[in-house]
This record gives sequence, C-alpha cells and structure tokens, in this order.
Amino acid sequence: MTTAAAWPVRLAAWAVRDERTRGRVHAEPGHPYRSPFQRDRDRIIHCRAFRRLMHKTQVFVAGEGDHFRTRLTHTMEVAQIARTAAACLRLNQDLTEAICLGHDLGHPPFGHAGQTALNRCMTDHGGFEHNLQALRIVDALEHRYAGFPGLNLCWETREGLLKRCSRRQARALGDLGERFIRRRQPSLEAQLANVADEIAYNHHDLDDGLRSGLLEPGELMEVRLFRESRDEAAGRFPAADGGSLASEAIRGMIDRVVSDLIETTGANLKEAMPEDADAVRSRSMPLVGLSDPVDKRHRELARFLTERLYHHPRMQQEYARGGAVVDALFNHYMNHPDQLPGRLSPDRERGAGALARAVADYIAGMTDRYAGRRCRALALDS
Repeated sequence: MTTAAAWPVRLAAWAVRDERTRGRVHAEPGHPYRSPFQRDRDRIIHCRAFRRLMHKTQVFVAGEGDHFRTRLTHTMEVAQIARTAAACLRLNQDLTEAICLGHDLGHPPFGHAGQTALNRCMTDHGGFEHNLQALRIVDALEHRYAGFPGLNLCWETREGLLKRCSRRQARALGDLGERFIRRRQPSLEAQLANVADEIAYNHHDLDDGLRSGLLEPGELMEVRLFRESRDEAAGRFPAADGGSLASEAIRGMIDRVVSDLIETTGANLKEAMPEDADAVRSRSMPLVGLSDPVDKRHRELARFLTERLYHHPRMQQEYARGGAVVDALFNHYMNHPDQLPGRLSPDRERGAGALARAVADYIAGMTDRYAGRRCRALALDS
C-alpha cells in the first residue's frame, strides 16, 4: 500500500491535467496563482448553494441533533476520502475535491424524501434529479459574477457532477451528456468522487444511526464488515467500553474500505494502462472500485442500512413529513406563481413546464428550516 510519505507529486498519465482542460462555457483569462480546478473548488465553496447545505438533511432532519451529519458535513467527508485516494493514485486532487464539494448542491430539503417528493411533483415536466439540479445551479441559478451566469466551471468539473442522467435528458446536454448515450465513463477523478460518496454515507449513516439509538451495536454484528472490524478493535483495546469499540470499528471499516479502493484501483490502472484521460472516458466499465470481497461486504452494509435505518418507522415518519412539506409548497407556488422570487419568475408564454421548473428550482434551493417556515407562513396543510 502507498504511504503518505511516498505520495508522488507528478500526475499519472491517465489523470486529468490542468493545462488540458476543455475550458469554460464563457472564456476567462487564467489566474496567475491558482489552477483552473482550484478556482472551480473555490467558486463552489463561496456560492450560496454550498452554504445552504449546512441546513439540509443528510439522513436525520437538520437541527434534530447537534452531532448528526448534514449535507455539508457529508460533503466534507466525501472530499476528504476522495482527496486522500486521489493523492495516492496520482490523480488530480483539485479536480477531485471540486467535484466532491459540488456533488450535492442540487439536493432539495429533507434528504431523499424531498427528492422523491419533488420528482413526483415534476412527473409531467421532466422529473427532478439532484445531479442535474447541481448542474443547473452551477451553470445558471447562482448569481455571483457580473460577466456570466452561474459559476462558469470547467467542463471536467461539470462532467463530474453528473453521476446519473437518463439518455433522454443527456440529449439536451450536448457533449456533456454524450457518455450517457454511448454508455462510456467519466474521468477517474469523477469515478473516484462517486465511490467516495458511497463510502462516506454508508459509514457515517451507520455512525449516526448508532448515535440516534435507532441502531444497536449488537444488531450490527450481523454485518460482516462491522463484526470483523469490531473484533479487531476489541483485541487491541480489551478494556474499552461498547461505545468506544463501535467508534473504533467504524473507523477501522472506513480505513479498510478506502485502502482497498486505493489498492484495487491502482491494480486496475496498472493492468489497463490507459494512455490518457480520454482513454479512460472511452471505456465502457469504470476503473475505480473495490475488490470483490470488500465490495460484497460494503453492499451488505448498504442493505442493512436500508432495512434497519432508512425503513425504520421513526425515519419513515420524518420522511413523510418532509415530503408533505415539499408537496404543499409545490402545489401552492404552481397556483400562485406571482409569489415566486423575482429572479425565478418564469416566462408565462413558455407554459406550465417553465413554471414547474421555476417552482422546483425555488424549492430545491430551500433549507429544511426555511421550507418549514414558508409552509407555516403560508398556512399550508402539510
């Protein structure tokens, strides 16, 4: 395994290189001190949508407890995992970090319950998908710069924000959507951000589930990845209490999975030896991933969380409440478009589709607490 002391400075041939970026939609001069992807990272960090992640649900409703993850802390954990792996694999760390920091910008309030509700509301108008919404935010909805709409990010960063996209939707995205039509892969940096996202939420949802009391350490022994890590921790710290052992177990799980990600991806790259980043994109299967044994254990963890945490009656009640708020707000603004903020007011001549998209943009940008306040202020039945 590559150690921190041995991290190479030079990028691998298959990494995305700063000087070979496909550029921005609106041409800008280069910066004397920052690379294109460093500027992308900084623009994301300074945008309003990024700050709003602080008050958006990850799993537990934002504000329910001071120590549960929010979309913002989840995003930071994803970036930390991915940047570590990118350094070891000689990938572009700045691009990897920018993708990670922007990957959840499009998430509506109330987590996946909010997305499900908003997608249902938008059924007749193209649906709603948070990855596409993130692209809308960075391309058009953010208003920070005088010279162009959105954040005007590099093509490679925008590519990485699109984890999922239907072929129908891809046709409207030009060259950015081509890989979904041809069933090809994004850059290694984008692939790495995707896997880091899964690793982060599986493990921190497990940690939050334990903290909430909805999961008990005893039942986690059914999960082989946890059981193996906890047994190892118990051997190292025989006098530790159950809470400390659970924390050590989760810490060990993350280390094991991330180490496997680095080692397996490194072996895949050594075997494939892609000539450059475009050769990576021409492939039909990803090169970033876990070994079969660890992937199997990781999927087992994901299934456990789905059955025991996400489908827990208490969580289902929270999801139902959040979804009801989104439904009520959507219906209200569709019936009262004059109450939308001026910058989101749609062109009336473009019809119901344009109005629905403007309403979705407004609701998707709301934090949990703002959505709740709007519902109460409008006296909506949610």
